[in-house]
Amino acid sequence: MSASVPLEVGITRSAHSAASGKRVLLAEPRGYCAGVDRAVETVEKALDKYGAPLYVRKEIVHNRHVVETLAERGVVFVDETDEVPPGSVLVFSAHGVSPAVHQSAAERELRTIDATCPLVTKVHQEAKRFARDDYDILLIGHEGHEEVEGTAGEAPEHVQLVDGPDAVDSVTIRDPEKVIWLSQTTLSVDETMQTVQRLREKFPQLQDPPSDDICYATQNRQVAVKAMAPECDLVIVVGSRNSSNSVRLVEVALNAGARASYLVDYAREVDPAWLEGVETVGITSGASVPEILVQGVVDLLDEHGFHDVRSVTTANETLVFALPRELRAARR
Repeated sequence: MSASVPLEVGITRSAHSAASGKRVLLAEPRGYCAGVDRAVETVEKALDKYGAPLYVRKEIVHNRHVVETLAERGVVFVDETDEVPPGSVLVFSAHGVSPAVHQSAAERELRTIDATCPLVTKVHQEAKRFARDDYDILLIGHEGHEEVEGTAGEAPEHVQLVDGPDAVDSVTIRDPEKVIWLSQTTLSVDETMQTVQRLREKFPQLQDPPSDDICYATQNRQVAVKAMAPECDLVIVVGSRNSSNSVRLVEVALNAGARASYLVDYAREVDPAWLEGVETVGITSGASVPEILVQGVVDLLDEHGFHDVRSVTTANETLVFALPRELRAARR
């Protein structure tokens, strides 16, 4: 998608707008992606089917509100499988897990439901495929992120983590003709390509993945922010601090021309001082953020005179992923 999409797409206007001059630009698409929607619905359906307590390894998605809401319904979030009573139902998060985690769950005789995003699963399959062909796999991603740990765990003897352009200097490989890069799905497209460029300067025969690893939703949200950021005095990104794609949206907004940008979980975290002298506020949200949290920010801005709300639409998303087979409705 082009970042030059007109800002007049999907406009809704208020009678107050001409008087105040204050406006809100709402990035579209924003919020839930297909993988997050599937993961959250997986937990909700599993609760309905199996009841509480229902165990989830790590956070099902990286959003505080979602996690707290599910916890209130009886979901127990754990760090590792050994915290789950034998024989219990355990859901794996949208970020994916390594084969070692699957094995650990099997040893405890846990009934597992895999809510891994299919796009993350695709990267896992790529890692296994190139490991079988004895490639060095350079995995671009953030150290400690669950997705990175799960992907690297598919072929630990073949995978090297490359955490940004500055990490390239320490990368070593065995065969310059058998090296490929893969990436965490939620990275900044621009930063990832900077890392790839540095890697290619060092390893000219570096191969690209068979298909783009950065997920469509991550890219679409970044494109929408790039389209509106030059018009914005302030961009508010709704999302949690442990959400990689949400954090990236703040960086994208600033790099694309926004004068300021902040990450908030809730409207109450918006500092009124941020609004002083501001005419145009852009709003977006990470791929694990429910729309009710965005509406809270819109309502707060309305109280401060930002009555004119306009949409900046750069893509329409229609992708839907099927639920894990354990939770699909039986065919009649």
